[in-house]
Amino acid sequence: MSVGTGVRIGLIVFVVAILQVSAFSSVTTAGGGPNVLLVTLVAIALLRGAVTGAVAGFAAGLVVDIATLATLGLTALLLTLAGYWAGRYGETTGRARAHAPLAATVAATLFVEVGGYALHSLLGEPVAARAVLASLPAALLWNAVLAYPVFGLVRRLVGATERVDRAREVELLV
Repeated sequence: MSVGTGVRIGLIVFVVAILQVSAFSSVTTAGGGPNVLLVTLVAIALLRGAVTGAVAGFAAGLVVDIATLATLGLTALLLTLAGYWAGRYGETTGRARAHAPLAATVAATLFVEVGGYALHSLLGEPVAARAVLASLPAALLWNAVLAYPVFGLVRRLVGATERVDRAREVELLV
């Protein structure tokens, strides 16, 4: 990855993280709202790979944790894992598939919502399971609706990595 691309990805992640904390977090419908940062992270990971997705997820989570004064590292851990998983999905099976942004976004949303509940519970923080389950459908719907537009925008800003063509046949040499 070139330095220019890394700077663009860093700038995108920083700006979207600040917008998520300041503007998008106040938008709610039926108890849940959009997580534009997660959708952007999934798009970056699908386009640029697992390592880039994990690094971008960690940076995004750290910015969110610092900006919200939340438990430091919790969001960073969740977004690092979500970015890595989405990147691996893009590297192995999902890059050429039309449904990849939607499938990866829905899976990442489920993981971050349920994983956040589990981690807060493990840390002994009070979290109502009913609130998480009540907000989950709205969060899934918001993120699913945003998956394709955000993916298209990120693709224009960042671009995709070069694909490595795999051998279609294996020849057995005796």
